[in-house]
Amino acid sequence: MDFETISPEDFGRSLKGIGLNLLVRDVRAEAAFLTRLFGMGAHRLSKDFAIMSYGDQLFQLHADPTYGSNPLLSLLPEAGARGAGIEIRLYDSDPDVVAALAAADKDATILQPPTDKPHGLRECYVLCPNGYAWVASRRT
Repeated sequence: MDFETISPEDFGRSLKGIGLNLLVRDVRAEAAFLTRLFGMGAHRLSKDFAIMSYGDQLFQLHADPTYGSNPLLSLLPEAGARGAGIEIRLYDSDPDVVAALAAADKDATILQPPTDKPHGLRECYVLCPNGYAWVASRRT
């Protein structure tokens, strides 16, 4: 599937399983952040929308104005974090590499440095400017 040329209708019909759609204040900035720290791909990138790829997984970024008639928009704060309570786990990202990149990135906040956890993973929690917790995780 060519993410750069597929129509919105065909892309929508191709989705299956579970989907992740993040509402963000600035799609281009969020896509750039995820590309810098996690090596993600950004497709169909515009001020309103992006298809993000992480390995063979896909998710979407939408700008707030694209949700004008969606009831979810009324629940979003005007400022501050949006993603409280959700962890977006990236099992193919090295926590130590991500922590080093995040430490040098003005848009990243390291919530927890790389830590070996009792459940067999080494994890690093990084907050993006929209307040979502991105968790770089590797097996120990």
